[in-house]
Amino acid sequence: MTSMVPTAAQHTDAQPPITMFGPDFPYAYDDYLAHPAGLGQVPATEHGTEVAVIGGGLSGIVAAYELMKMGLKPVVYEADRIGGRLRTVGFEGCDPELSAEMGAMRFPPSSTALQHYIDLVGLTTRPFPNPLSPATPSTVVDLKGESHYAETIDDLPQVYRDVMNAWNACLEEGADFSDMNRAMRERDVPRIREIWARLVEKLDNQTFYGFLCDSEAFSSFRHREIFGQVGFGTGGWDTDFPNSILEILRVVYAEADDHHRGIVEGSQELPLRLWEREPGKILHWAPGTSLSSLHGGDPRPAVTRLTRTAGNRITVTDASGDIRTYRAAVFTAQSWMLLSKITCDDELFPIDHWTAIERTHYMESSKLFVPVDRPFWLDPDGTTGRDTMSMTLTDRMTRGTYLLDNGPDRPAVICLSYTWCDDSLKWLPLSAQERMDVMLNSLGEIYPGVDIRSHIIGNPVTVSWENEPYFMGAFKANLPGHYRYQRRLFTHFMQDRLPADKRGIFLAGDDISWTAGWAEGAVQTALNAVWGVMTHLGGASDPVNPGPGDLYDEIAPVELPED
Repeated sequence: MTSMVPTAAQHTDAQPPITMFGPDFPYAYDDYLAHPAGLGQVPATEHGTEVAVIGGGLSGIVAAYELMKMGLKPVVYEADRIGGRLRTVGFEGCDPELSAEMGAMRFPPSSTALQHYIDLVGLTTRPFPNPLSPATPSTVVDLKGESHYAETIDDLPQVYRDVMNAWNACLEEGADFSDMNRAMRERDVPRIREIWARLVEKLDNQTFYGFLCDSEAFSSFRHREIFGQVGFGTGGWDTDFPNSILEILRVVYAEADDHHRGIVEGSQELPLRLWEREPGKILHWAPGTSLSSLHGGDPRPAVTRLTRTAGNRITVTDASGDIRTYRAAVFTAQSWMLLSKITCDDELFPIDHWTAIERTHYMESSKLFVPVDRPFWLDPDGTTGRDTMSMTLTDRMTRGTYLLDNGPDRPAVICLSYTWCDDSLKWLPLSAQERMDVMLNSLGEIYPGVDIRSHIIGNPVTVSWENEPYFMGAFKANLPGHYRYQRRLFTHFMQDRLPADKRGIFLAGDDISWTAGWAEGAVQTALNAVWGVMTHLGGASDPVNPGPGDLYDEIAPVELPED
């Protein structure tokens, strides 16, 4: 997501930086990772013990990397390719430096645990060209057939500033925005918990749209319509309107909607480099060991069956027919895989956790990219002097169009369309070529004098995540009333709370986190699972660097009554 409209409290150098420290579970994952004592140890007698890690996306690779450093032997299973929804692809027959981010493509600075790994593997980042951001030369907002060209919010008509002010007022009045943002900056755990407990109880049953309607600031339908279409998000937040307002508040409190950066080398390079990385500090394994070397270069194939067997073991069958049994396993794939692609027995999880998995609600999402000969959009228009084309937000089929520049006269990339939910489903039956044709026609209405097609130098690449067989959706987004389900999934790593015969398999991944759709959530839940496996095998954190489970009772998520 990306914010076109600024949120209420703007960062200044006098304030501590905002991080994804809460609000549900205010634990300092970044400090945990940075501490010289490390994440903890298992008994030497457990060194070399195999642990299944199911899913080779970011969460799975982070979990496997940290388990390997402890001296355990992660066995990674991956159905498709390492990276999951960190998927960077090229354009056939084009400059190999050109790429498209089919999944995650921008990351907020508040993702500080994620940044730890970005820095660890030596990747570089640069500002992402979101609407009206400093990295974006110009933005066009096109609604109801009327276009507005802007370099800053002040260039737009007054109604857009009215919408911005309405959103700020709505957040302050309905969600204590400034107080929570400040508490998260200062890592004031009691204050975070006090504010959030009240809001969870008050707002768990409320939709995003209902939250807006309850605010006097958004009494105007026109304001709600503009806000939904272009005010906040890739083409607006109207596709999120049915979701729980708690989901939205988590994003805006942590400013995850703003100041985004992209990974220059491609987002998929992060898990790929972790896969190949040889840690400098590692137990049990010889220097030079990597996840890749432990696996002979490639992960195990897709998991087809998961069962509990005698001794409370987890038995894994993969697509090759290989059967292995483990004392501990980490499941990081989309949780719906447990309902469809993988044959499971009911004994894997308590029934309440199965219910939470079944109730998970995923957002659909689609993108289409084309390679072009150069950043022609920066050419000045002969009549107006403005950019020939701009980052575009519209109520037309394309919704969000992003211009990705690699430098003057160098080949570049256009994300012709980035859509969500119903807007994404409109593209589903169309081929990549058909999608491109419709998108070019749509953009032709906004830029009638611009021949985009004449600059295209290769075939389009596209994705619809709801149609991807190992994902079936882009990411989780809770509906009203789903807080209890999410709490069950997130807290699953605290297995001393579970019956003895339901332990040993740990859920992780961004859909298990409180911040689905953000790589930070994938990292945080991976670290929870690592702590869980470590303690399950008799290990512990160093007392000077307590892990998330060690502090759990002090910072546990709000627990709503079940009756």
